[in-house]
Amino acid sequence: MSDALTADDLEFLRRPLHGFLTVAGTAQPPQPRPVWFEATDDGTIQLFTEPDSLKVRRLRRDPRASLVVAAPVGERERWVSVAGPATVEAGGAHELCSRLAARYWDLGDPVRARDLAEILAGELLRIVIHPEAVRRYAY
Repeated sequence: MSDALTADDLEFLRRPLHGFLTVAGTAQPPQPRPVWFEATDDGTIQLFTEPDSLKVRRLRRDPRASLVVAAPVGERERWVSVAGPATVEAGGAHELCSRLAARYWDLGDPVRARDLAEILAGELLRIVIHPEAVRRYAY
């Protein structure tokens, strides 16, 4: 365990993989959700969401969050887990959404291009996880 992402972690996290986000802020058991995400050069993890999402409401009550990313079936077992406080940011969400859509979707497909335009027409916030604990496993 460490408190920072390594160069190997960043290389892995920059692949188009889904992360599973878990936030605190509730008495119920954690309920991870698959998300698009971006690992930044400064070692944070960011994602975007709508302002009225449950994760935003929960993070405003309790800023603890974690993200787990695993290698897909067919590859050797590997995962990275990042946990720490998360901030909800007003700026940069639309740009992040555009970058991630290009990473996860074929934007040459008119259906996906329309999907992206629809998402970008709405209000978005950016969630930034500031790692305090990083765990990893590779077999």
